[in-house]
Amino acid sequence: MARHSRQLAGAASGFVISLVLSFAASAQEATANGDQSILLQPVFIGSESAGQNSDAQTATRAETVLTERITRQQLDAAQIFDPDDIGRLDPGVGYSRSSGSFSVRGLQDNRVLTTVDGIPLSWLDDGARGVTGGSATVDFDSLSAIDIVKGSDSSIFGAGALGGIVALRTLNPEDLLAGDKSFGGLSRLTFDSKDQSFGIDQALAARYGDTYMLLQGGFRKGHETDNKGDVGGYGSDRTEPEPLDYDQKNLLVKLRQHVGVDQVFGLTGEIYDRDEDIDDRTASTTTYEPGSAARQEVEKRKRISASYELGAGAGAWLDAADLVVYWQRQELSDDFWATRQSTPVGDYSRLSDIEDTTFGFNGSVMKHLDLGGLTHKISVGSQISGNRTSQLSSGEDNCPEGPYSYAYFFTCNFLHTNQADMPEVHGMNVGLFVEDQISVTDRFRLTPGLRFDYYEQNPQETDAFLDNATYDGLPDASSDSAFSPKLRAEFDVTSNALIYAQWAQGFRAPTATELYLSYGGPGTYLSLGNPDLEAETSNGFELGIKASHRSFDWQVSAFYNRYKNFIDTQSVDAADVGIPAGTYPFGITSYFNRESVEIYGIDAAAKWQMTETWHSALSLAGYVGRDRETGEHLNSIPAAKAIANLGYGNGIWGADAILTVAAARTEAENDISKTPSYTLLDLTAWWKPEQLEGVKVQAGLYNVFDETYYDALDIPDSATQAKQFYTEAGRSFRATLTYQF
Repeated sequence: MARHSRQLAGAASGFVISLVLSFAASAQEATANGDQSILLQPVFIGSESAGQNSDAQTATRAETVLTERITRQQLDAAQIFDPDDIGRLDPGVGYSRSSGSFSVRGLQDNRVLTTVDGIPLSWLDDGARGVTGGSATVDFDSLSAIDIVKGSDSSIFGAGALGGIVALRTLNPEDLLAGDKSFGGLSRLTFDSKDQSFGIDQALAARYGDTYMLLQGGFRKGHETDNKGDVGGYGSDRTEPEPLDYDQKNLLVKLRQHVGVDQVFGLTGEIYDRDEDIDDRTASTTTYEPGSAARQEVEKRKRISASYELGAGAGAWLDAADLVVYWQRQELSDDFWATRQSTPVGDYSRLSDIEDTTFGFNGSVMKHLDLGGLTHKISVGSQISGNRTSQLSSGEDNCPEGPYSYAYFFTCNFLHTNQADMPEVHGMNVGLFVEDQISVTDRFRLTPGLRFDYYEQNPQETDAFLDNATYDGLPDASSDSAFSPKLRAEFDVTSNALIYAQWAQGFRAPTATELYLSYGGPGTYLSLGNPDLEAETSNGFELGIKASHRSFDWQVSAFYNRYKNFIDTQSVDAADVGIPAGTYPFGITSYFNRESVEIYGIDAAAKWQMTETWHSALSLAGYVGRDRETGEHLNSIPAAKAIANLGYGNGIWGADAILTVAAARTEAENDISKTPSYTLLDLTAWWKPEQLEGVKVQAGLYNVFDETYYDALDIPDSATQAKQFYTEAGRSFRATLTYQF
């Protein structure tokens, strides 16, 4: 506790110092350049932003119809502190705390492609001990924008985009250096009563000639997320959340060199670390001494990248280009320790760690051409990467040396450790794409596209895997390839409205865990990967209309996605996987391909600027997903939801009322995954003191009526606690103090 107090005090002191320095810098800038009040905006590459190049992928890969951008202003207005909050902005996008992944149109985990600055984030799963996550290891205070593409489309963005894409974009120094500014920054203090957390974030940007620099750091400290449970104690009857302390830290450094008005060379370094210390009060009281069980869960990510961006400069032989070369390492670990009161009695510990290192490059170019009397916007690109994935379990207990006597056979034989539950895997992924937006007439456009993907995964024999109790030789390598075509048509009904239709295929390769997991022990049970898995593919169909008027924007889309070779787990007979009968009497579970799965639904949204000061918005999403062969409904499908907003803002102060209505989820694999309907009211307000240029104060009261409700995405498939344990937070309060200079 003393250590945490010193960390928080140091962070607060740093914030105060940064305020003093930034006020002084702001005063100097104001003297030289006049009023320096700015808004944090994502900067777009192109001729209309000469000298402010950024975000080349927006130019080369932009899906003008299907991409939805959440700006920094929207994140701030909704007080989005972490991925779990994103569902308050879009009813079709969410985050699953149970699996540590984003959800788009009813799919999550590794079926939603998540990127940061164009670099894919891996969703990791050890397959054996419930260690999952990794695709949201980003500090949301470091973001400038989030781009979301809904739908099954791997053609440009890469393998894994079966449900959609969540493209996270971090701050660039240009975002804080408008006009001729040479120094700027952003300081932020936050508080959230939901988990009693305090956060501090500081970004500083400087410019020397055409060289731009950014240093951004964040620290957040909090506790367990509140719920509506009221049963304490230990074991499976507990419904109150487990006591938890967490620290979250990040550091982002960028150096960007502008060359002329249309080129930028960049270097980026980033570190993210989240550490949770948990008093594991739900651990079995028949196995462990009550009060002795504790757990530490750690998520880490590091990356180094170099980038090149080309915008639409005068006379450029290309209209846009982007390239990023990167190295990235992600790590997830779960460390558990307790005192056993059943055989083997005494101290017990288990550490499960999974690590994924990726390295490669992504690049694309775009050019407008006139061919055959038609205007073409041609985009060509590739992604090539290598990966090394490893998993290790280690621990201590009081089991004697094997073979075990009868007294220990049915206990110690289940407690295998100090081994790898799968081989280390070295892999490679290659993706190539081409897309051509053809202007057939002034109002009608056709966009055909084609992507080629190839993957291979090669298991490596290591000492840790040789120690695996189930080891029976090195499994076979896995490889496959696929072409994913796409065709989109757009027609401008009026100058302010268009309709579109798209067919696109998707592709996802099986992961190292799905291919090569081998967890269990002879005489007990076995969880087994399947090297013969087929890659998942999809066909997605979408029809929609978008309209934008002076004060009113709206859109509606309907989609149908069908997935082939959907990867799942099932119980199998020993003969099915070539194992002698009776070797694993407590059952064998293995990965397999479902023949056909479907998801369909609708998305709709509207925004209305009613007057200069009053605004409103409405959005809704509803999906259905099931196995077409068995009729079984998918647990990943969220409840249908609508979000309505009414707000006022006059530039000095403002307020919003947000109403969220969710339907009951009655179709699920089990009763605990079924959730009742709910209605939430959130109230927020903000104030920009005229006497303090750049300062903004925000506050929000969430779940005003303290309703008890469930988010279906946060209920794990393997739920073991009483249902009320999975309730969401009741009434909570948030506050934010921001200073931008």
